[in-house]
Amino acid sequence: MKALREIYSEYKIMPSLQLHQLRVASVGGLICESLSVPINKNDVILAGLFHDMGNIIKSDLAYFPDFIEPEGTEYWQKVKDEYISEYGNDSHKAMEMIAREIGLSENVLEIIDNIGFSNAEEVRSYGSWELKVCIYSDWRVGPRGVLTMKERLDEARRRYAERNMGDIIKSSEEEFIKLLNACVAIEKQLEEVGFHPEDATDERIAPIMKNLWDFAL
Repeated sequence: MKALREIYSEYKIMPSLQLHQLRVASVGGLICESLSVPINKNDVILAGLFHDMGNIIKSDLAYFPDFIEPEGTEYWQKVKDEYISEYGNDSHKAMEMIAREIGLSENVLEIIDNIGFSNAEEVRSYGSWELKVCIYSDWRVGPRGVLTMKERLDEARRRYAERNMGDIIKSSEEEFIKLLNACVAIEKQLEEVGFHPEDATDERIAPIMKNLWDFAL
């Protein structure tokens, strides 16, 4: 068995991406503890910890300059090139390949495969509780910490628009509003089964994050 920190090191996951995945998993774990419905907390945490493993492939290394320190651009560009050589240019396919290498279950793979803003309406109507928690947890985590859902989506929309990438800007304004409304509906669904959105904060998830570093697979 390997601890999470060993897996992240083996795959040369950028520190900022490590923290993002840890935050998403920690928010998910926090939510699971509050729900009155049956839910597989382990699957939620695993999906959170590994849902963006291939993201360096699509990363603009210049966008957050402090995220590439202390190693610097040359080091992380080399890692990015290695990922593309090993897994191809599609970060989503790379994530799936890595998840299988790690040995994640098909249930976890299915959750990871469906995390994404463009899936909001389908998840609202048909998603499992595990998927709803994971997709919502991902929305609640910005580049530097936990945000309210509205803050997170506003931030993401601005950021992706500036970089001319991502599924958010592929939608018209009308479509974006529909997806945003679906996000709000999912938050409401979680509230109805026990979750309080204001409980998800950096302070509340800090001890969960600390413990997850030694999460073993």
